[in-house]
Amino acid sequence: MANVVIVGTQWGDEGKGKIVDLLTEHADFVVRFQGGNNAGHTLVVDGKQFIFHLIPSGILYENKSCFIGNGVVIDPAVLLKEMAELADQGLPVTPARLMISERAHLIMPYHKLLDAGSEASLATGKKIGTTGRGIGPCYGDKILRRGIKLGDLLDPELFRERLQENVTEKNFQLTQKFGMEAVSVEAIFAEFQRYAEQLAPFIGNVSTALDQGRRQGKHILFEGAQGTQLDIDHGTYPFVTSSNTIAGNACTGSGFGPAHIDAVIGILKAYTTRVGEGPFPTELHDQVGDELQKKGGEFGATTGRKRRCGWLDGVIAREAVRLNGVTGLALTKLDVLSGQPRLKMATSYQAGGRSLEALPNNLKVYAELQPIYEELAGWNEEIRAARHLDDLPAKAKEYVKRIEEFTETPVDILSVGPGREETLLLRNPFKN
Repeated sequence: MANVVIVGTQWGDEGKGKIVDLLTEHADFVVRFQGGNNAGHTLVVDGKQFIFHLIPSGILYENKSCFIGNGVVIDPAVLLKEMAELADQGLPVTPARLMISERAHLIMPYHKLLDAGSEASLATGKKIGTTGRGIGPCYGDKILRRGIKLGDLLDPELFRERLQENVTEKNFQLTQKFGMEAVSVEAIFAEFQRYAEQLAPFIGNVSTALDQGRRQGKHILFEGAQGTQLDIDHGTYPFVTSSNTIAGNACTGSGFGPAHIDAVIGILKAYTTRVGEGPFPTELHDQVGDELQKKGGEFGATTGRKRRCGWLDGVIAREAVRLNGVTGLALTKLDVLSGQPRLKMATSYQAGGRSLEALPNNLKVYAELQPIYEELAGWNEEIRAARHLDDLPAKAKEYVKRIEEFTETPVDILSVGPGREETLLLRNPFKN
């Protein structure tokens, strides 16, 4: 057996969904371990596009078991809508195929209102760029020990008690701080009892199910959302998400022992993108940036927002390798770079006359960062037809090799296009 974690190495949107889909073929269990419906995985299968926000993309395979771990925060309405959409596409989601942790926390209506109110109250230049889906306030309640868990839905009396306590407090914030209307306990209770009826068959103990699978020799694939630089502890704080996105949280967010993880695959886009606010040292504000955005189809899977684009940042790639314990890279969207005469990769930064080989912790220093680039030759050939490493132009292979050298990590998977078949599996983490 082998247990593999997949994480993003940049600011998300690296193409994790496609790589999860590729490796799911070799897995038995697929587990989502953090985040909420502020994330999205986009897959293209037989020319058909699928977008997932909460359900692991392994659901596309009939013989795979999918799990949503305790580290995920769940909006029941969004989850049920996603289930319904998959059913409409001929992919019914059944309790035999999906288990949701009873310990996962619920995103409540007041969380979304507080999220919107908080973001709106921030001055221009101070806004975080939240998706407004209630993720942050939900995680906040979890840390403050005021959260409501999915399993609480199964006990109406307990659920009502927890709801009443929260609504009393939240209505004070909504009305007094943000000038919004109060929410109703009765309306929310009735709404969530309907969700409880539909979700009850899916709720279970994910931790014990995963351990049973491990003991039975199952291959387990853990899929993360967002990327390393959005980690609440290790990212470009405060312009981050509200959960730990790094590989260590695969264990915390699912109840799986860290001694049983065998490999960590870091998804690295061949250039760099970022959605929303926050530092982005290699961002391009020129024709090249526009070309990458258009050719790469760089729009957020969840928000539809245009992604900011820039050259590959080797500094954050190397940092991601360290933070996640990455054993192999999956290099994606290499095809988007075809036609660029020269390529650049940031190998360090300068700020205030000092050389930096890691992102600073000080927000003020972020604004001063100037990337130090290494230039490489580009290639003109289109590469989407490549099925082996030797099919690539020499300059493309040199670019891949330089990334391996700089990060001191092998490229195990190479994506040369959006389709399933446009992926080179150089080394299979489930077999090595």
